[in-house]
Amino acid sequence: MIAIGDIKKELAETPVEEIVSFIEKHSSDERGGVKTIIAGAEKKLQKYEAEKARTYEMYSYERMYSDKQYIAGIDEVGRGPLAGPVVTCCLILPKDYNILYLNDSNKLSAAKRDELYDVLLKKAVSYSIGIMDNNVIDDINILQATYKAMQQAINTMPVTPDQLLCDAVTIPEITIPQQGIIKGDAKSASIAAASIVAKVTRDRMMDEYDKIYPQYGFASNKGYGTKEHIEALKKYGPCEIHRRSFITSFC
Repeated sequence: MIAIGDIKKELAETPVEEIVSFIEKHSSDERGGVKTIIAGAEKKLQKYEAEKARTYEMYSYERMYSDKQYIAGIDEVGRGPLAGPVVTCCLILPKDYNILYLNDSNKLSAAKRDELYDVLLKKAVSYSIGIMDNNVIDDINILQATYKAMQQAINTMPVTPDQLLCDAVTIPEITIPQQGIIKGDAKSASIAAASIVAKVTRDRMMDEYDKIYPQYGFASNKGYGTKEHIEALKKYGPCEIHRRSFITSFC
């Protein structure tokens, strides 16, 4: 008879796609410990099936434009911080491969974002990043800088999209058909994917800035106006990546 510890280890090593076979294999074992393991496996399977259903809904806008060959999501990160750039991403997902766990990047843990970032860069048909620094933001305001970063990302795509799905905006000076979707990063897989790549890209930039300007805590606050960040601004004044137009109340 297989030891309960070995069955527990087997479950831990079983891909979620193969849990049904695991449950069938051990369902006749009447030991209480095994029944507990089976219950855990069934719960894991239920979560997986629920995620598959949620993911199917996340691709509803992509199915709406199934006649288009290249559907790109575009999103931005970094409109609100006191320091650092605004970063955008334009990304085309493969039509024949649904990626689970895509969501608004702010609803995901940093570890899950990093995991999905690697998957997305590997699986994406095409993607591009747009970046506008704090100087551009101060010169033309954050909204126009965001549009400029989005235009940059779109115009440098290695594969030109046929359709854009945007998070609640209409991007000026773009001739590609586009649809703005309110809270699109939680409703469209393509926008969510772009949100994740933009978020990880910007976070890693801010981690590097933290090494140059450690007194502001950029590795933890990513440039946002936390209490500690504002206190550092008042004590040390702004650094080269602070948005002067955002910090007039603090220094």
